[in-house]
Amino acid sequence: MSVEEKFNAITRNPTEEVLTKEFLREQLENNTPLNHYIGFEISGKVHLGTGILCMQKISDFQQAGVTTNILLADYHSWINNKLGGDLSTIKKVAGGYFKEALAMSLKAVGGEPSKVKFHLGSKFYEDIGLEYLESLIKVSMNITLNRAKRSITIMGRKEGDSVKFGQLLYVPMQVSDLFTLKANLPHGGMDQRKAHVIALETWKPFGFKPIPVHHHLLIGMHITKEQRQKILLAKQSGNREEFEEGVVELKMSKSQPNSAIFIHDTEEEIKAKIKGSYCPARELEVNPIIDLQRYVIWPYLTRTNQEFELFNGKTKQTTVYKTREQLEKAYQEGKIHPLDLKENVAKYLIELLEPTRKYFLEGKGRKYLEEMNEILITR
Repeated sequence: MSVEEKFNAITRNPTEEVLTKEFLREQLENNTPLNHYIGFEISGKVHLGTGILCMQKISDFQQAGVTTNILLADYHSWINNKLGGDLSTIKKVAGGYFKEALAMSLKAVGGEPSKVKFHLGSKFYEDIGLEYLESLIKVSMNITLNRAKRSITIMGRKEGDSVKFGQLLYVPMQVSDLFTLKANLPHGGMDQRKAHVIALETWKPFGFKPIPVHHHLLIGMHITKEQRQKILLAKQSGNREEFEEGVVELKMSKSQPNSAIFIHDTEEEIKAKIKGSYCPARELEVNPIIDLQRYVIWPYLTRTNQEFELFNGKTKQTTVYKTREQLEKAYQEGKIHPLDLKENVAKYLIELLEPTRKYFLEGKGRKYLEEMNEILITR
């Protein structure tokens, strides 16, 4: 690929921000090897945001010739009291269900699981030894206690929440992961921005400056009219802190099952979740169904050389949309009813998730999902 093609692959949808695009282009032009990393808490079933959006971005990185790494963050999950705070359970899920779910999701979006290096956090720290402790100390010496407290939103918590001292280690640990892995292309959702900004402020002792890439956070199916209005007001007012907190509240989340569509949901579950979601007519902003078609369905259609065929339940006619912009314009003008959009988005989503659904409900992955279900029931 040319420099321009690599740049486009790294920065395209669902990328929302690169810090900075200018530096990324400079590194590509200098033929600097790019080493990617993203870390995941082990906290439950894998939904579209983790399984499809994140893996879609990793597939883009692979196409651009970037080395890709996934950290299965068992210690971070332990600190954040995930899966009941039981480290042995967290490790079991990390190496079983969670790793399988990410690998199958990556395959479903056209990526190559064999080209990803998976790191179990605790094993990585054991292997790297004192180098990690030194990295942790370097980062910790360069941030204030107040800064660490303000950054706990990356853990899915609100600024000002009461946290245990151990949880304040989470942020410097995440930044240390990046530097110890020598990942000059760290990647995460927009909710991970604060940790990556700290990395940009503390990179000099480590000898390389990272280029953080942040992807869009999928809006959850649980959003209400009142929540939508609140986040739009925060965005209009320019209050970044309030807007970021609102985004975290509204994102698809494993800890809120009613907000999420999981990669192995049945056809009936997908249809029911989409049908029951809030989808304001003519509105494109902060609309979970528009979000799904924009960040999940259209990339799938592009990858499989399809166009969006929208069936109108009332007229029984099908309209073909060649681009996302055409579809969104028609919706904004009231030419597409929310119910028709929902039903057609569900149709394509069912199609996209067929391989992961079959793997976990009927294939070799069934044992991992059953194990995950048992853990979630008993925790």
